[in-house]
Amino acid sequence: MARVAGVDLPSEKVVEVSLTYVYGIGRPLSKRVLAAARVDPHTRVRDLREDEVGRIREQLERVRVEGELRREVQTNIGRLREIGCYRGLRHRQSLPVRGQRTRTNARTRRGVRRTIGVRKRIIKRG
Repeated sequence: MARVAGVDLPSEKVVEVSLTYVYGIGRPLSKRVLAAARVDPHTRVRDLREDEVGRIREQLERVRVEGELRREVQTNIGRLREIGCYRGLRHRQSLPVRGQRTRTNARTRRGVRRTIGVRKRIIKRG
């Protein structure tokens, strides 16, 4: 199991896919990193040689990933909140930031649905 940027890559997967386990790396960036490191994107992680893993690590040092990227994203969100812009207010209220509707959907952001004002059902007997 190769360890890159503080993340253990799954050994059974193809290198191109397993690099996406690192925060901040998607498929396109994964392809570019592997091309620059001269590593075949279709090899499995378990089949990588030590020098190939080293070249991949070397390429990833040039890219902002994992903790450094998370910290930057959090400081950007903090700045938006601090200056009180619309996006900052949406972050503060835990609502969708990018213009999505909230009348329906938005469950991921707003959390579990809380029902308000449920009427009691009257059961007629007789």
